Amino acid sequence: MNLLTDKKIEFLKGVGPKKALVLQKEINVTTFGDLLFHFPFRYVDKSKIHKVSEINDETVYYQLLGTVSNLKAHGAPRATRITAQLTDDSGSIELVWFKGLSWVKSRFETGKLYVIFGKASSFNNKFNFVHPEVEDYMPDDFTFGESLQGVYPTTESMKSNGLGTKVIARLVKTAIFQLQGTIQEVLPHTLLQKYQLPAREASLFNIHLPGDGVRLQKSIERLKFEEYFFFQLQLLRNKLQNETQANGYVFKSVGQLFNTFYTNHLPFPLTNAQKRVIREIRADLGSGKQMNRLLQGDVGSGKTIVALMVMLLALDNGYQAALMAPTEILANQHFDSLKSLLEGLPVTVELLTGSSKSAQRKKIHTQLSEGSLNILIGTHALIEDVVVFRNLGLVIIDEQHRFGVAQRAKMYEKSENPPHILVMTATPIPRTLAMTQYGDLDYSQIDEMPPGRKAVETIHLYHEKRLRMIGFLRKQIAEGRQIYVVYPLIKESEKLDLINLQEGYNALLRDFPEPEYRICMVHGQMSAEDKAFEMQRFVKGQAHIMVATTVIEVGVNIPNASVMVIEHADRFGLSQLHQLRGRVGRGADQSYCILMTDFKLTADGKKRMKTMVETTDGFRIAEADLQLRGPGETQGTRQSGILEFKLGNLAKDEQLIKKVRTEVTELLKNDPKLQLAENQTTKKHFEKLFSKTFDWGQIG
Repeated sequence: MNLLTDKKIEFLKGVGPKKALVLQKEINVTTFGDLLFHFPFRYVDKSKIHKVSEINDETVYYQLLGTVSNLKAHGAPRATRITAQLTDDSGSIELVWFKGLSWVKSRFETGKLYVIFGKASSFNNKFNFVHPEVEDYMPDDFTFGESLQGVYPTTESMKSNGLGTKVIARLVKTAIFQLQGTIQEVLPHTLLQKYQLPAREASLFNIHLPGDGVRLQKSIERLKFEEYFFFQLQLLRNKLQNETQANGYVFKSVGQLFNTFYTNHLPFPLTNAQKRVIREIRADLGSGKQMNRLLQGDVGSGKTIVALMVMLLALDNGYQAALMAPTEILANQHFDSLKSLLEGLPVTVELLTGSSKSAQRKKIHTQLSEGSLNILIGTHALIEDVVVFRNLGLVIIDEQHRFGVAQRAKMYEKSENPPHILVMTATPIPRTLAMTQYGDLDYSQIDEMPPGRKAVETIHLYHEKRLRMIGFLRKQIAEGRQIYVVYPLIKESEKLDLINLQEGYNALLRDFPEPEYRICMVHGQMSAEDKAFEMQRFVKGQAHIMVATTVIEVGVNIPNASVMVIEHADRFGLSQLHQLRGRVGRGADQSYCILMTDFKLTADGKKRMKTMVETTDGFRIAEADLQLRGPGETQGTRQSGILEFKLGNLAKDEQLIKKVRTEVTELLKNDPKLQLAENQTTKKHFEKLFSKTFDWGQIG
């Protein structure tokens, strides 16, 4: 869009062909413009030099100036760490390194001044600095007039090729002065005025050379706005494209199957939330547009009944339905559940997985293509080319985040028109993720649990209390209950000192000896047949305890299981812990989740355990998980054309995302193809960002 910003980075003074290759490989910087979007990850107030005597807080970053002496290597025969003393006129403090020891040995000269930057740590009631940043003291750095200076992310390869953070800062400064006056605005002028956003060029310059905190914050907010704006523009353009171009099958009637099931076969009254969601879905199915809807419901909220009733709507209108699950365990669970619920109704249901026998596969393929098979449940086997439907009208994808983009897209090709798509997840989704990860889908939520369910009581125990836990499990088994024990690993790991699955299984055999007790084991490395066999032992009550990995995170529904023990619970994320806890509490009895950890926990580990003990609300847990761990990659599978956030923070930016989404919605409502003159630079920038996925002509 702008020739100077597109100029190759090798032509920037101080780069050249060799450094250009390193920049491209390590941080994907190929042009002058790319370099401007390689933002500092932290800012140092170069106007402030602290004294050693001022250090009093482990959470604060300090910048010190002094000489380095008394360099010592510790450990024999090979050094495992190096210590040194930094001294200024107020005192001395220890510096510690555990890595890069050969570099440390040759780094310092006697009597020379160094600038040390880092976060203080407390050890043996004394402060020290572990792996501080070290720079030679250059007086000019502190008289330049910029109190805030950016610290740039670099890699070892960049540093070894002369591209450390100081060099990057110098290159950015060179690029800024060359590009001055050439950077075009990409946001609509009306939005800049409405929200009093600074210009794009000023924001890019100030984020690198802020001068003061106020200008820096305004620049960050403006560039965040831009990031979210173009991300939402892509999501909502795709949504608009689906609504205007993709004609969906019209399910006109609520027929006999739906009404008979609702009147005579419903195992329990629907909650108001379930009724609301069914109405929302039914409106989509009768609109003439292809449905693309996300159904989120916490563990045990009744998504399966909703899915079945939607499939019956498809059948009543002469169409077939498919339900795709990510694992054979979950597919089998759905098959057994739906077969039971449909008993007595003229509906044919089959199961197709990687374990299906050849003869069964052929039978299913024939019935499917003839149209005599109404509902097909399965795993990835459903997307195989040999699986041909006669008239597929509805696809339900359970725990859809576990499928790749290409795998989901394959289901679109199974019908003349794209089938209606309903994706379901039991993973609670924070509002910010719902507006980003699933922003091109309509959103339904079952936010009400069936009446009469008892909340699972959650207890956090340290390993020292294991005997107490074993006694509790014996008491539960004596009362006729079953127990899950989940481990994070299958085999022993040299890196992680955890009780692995096999060791745990052996220990439980000692604590719960046969024949009085029976224990089964399930993990992801077992064959499908072995997993099914062991699972059935537990389902039929032939085993008291199931030892498992997170393979049981979804899809296991055993009302008699009343206790979930999670070993090394701090190794799991909050959402995963919540999913595992959801495997119990499905019957009438009080259920328990026991979180076992070592006494030594990180601060985040303590927060996760505290959150789990305090609440069973999946949305509170999801929000806490987002705060603690961050969103990771917002899309489950890397997709071409997906904008990655350089500044955006989904854990903190909910209000900004809402604001931006509203503005983009309004923009596309007034100018769906961005044809108006005032939107041309926005359109061109969008095309540049998403060239591989872009076609305005598809919007009818």
